[in-house]
Amino acid sequence: MEGSATSNQETWLSLQLLLDSALPVGSFAHSFGLESLVQDGQIQDGASLRAYMEAMLRHSWAASDLMIIKAVYHSSIDEGDTYAYQIEELVHLQRLAPESRDGMEKIGRRLLKLAPELFPSMSALFRRVQDDIRYGRCLGSYPLVYGLICRGLRVPLDQAAEGYLYTAVATCVNAALRLISIGQTQAQRITASLFQSIAISWANVKEMDPADAYSAMPLAELAMIRHETLYSRLFMS
Repeated sequence: MEGSATSNQETWLSLQLLLDSALPVGSFAHSFGLESLVQDGQIQDGASLRAYMEAMLRHSWAASDLMIIKAVYHSSIDEGDTYAYQIEELVHLQRLAPESRDGMEKIGRRLLKLAPELFPSMSALFRRVQDDIRYGRCLGSYPLVYGLICRGLRVPLDQAAEGYLYTAVATCVNAALRLISIGQTQAQRITASLFQSIAISWANVKEMDPADAYSAMPLAELAMIRHETLYSRLFMS
């Protein structure tokens, strides 16, 4: 009984490590189109930022990225099952902006490079995925690598999915702190106010077939596409 409790505690703490905004994977350098929306005047304050993130939760992040994570939990990459790789490619090609595709790959591959130091018991799996990236069998995008680590840690899928959505919100809020006039207290208040939306967004797609993954945020996609043409930029995407 005590051993089980210790194992659960280690799993929970390991998940917190993955969700930490200080994890050095480079996500701080990407706004994924938010910078374009701010320069266009579409997002100017906390209220418009929150509305944007709620829409992204329900119509993009949950219906696309979470399908990669769900596919990871229903495949066995370490045994040669490529189902998760197929879903990763499907979702990745739906990202219309080259900067966004590149950003998700860079963050994922940095996490994969860091992972053996944090989770040495899974080093063999990480080497397998690195080989698969090298030979073009997968892309190594962030949701794929995150999902693999969570599954390896035996994090329940519900927690892994909601945790991923939390990191998406946190990354967006951290970018907004550098782009619009909001303070740290308001930023935390906005993040906390989206907890219910995170749960609802996952619940809405929990039974969805990963092969039906989609994103329905054309305004955001256009902002991501236009980002590379901005006159001045703080972010890589």
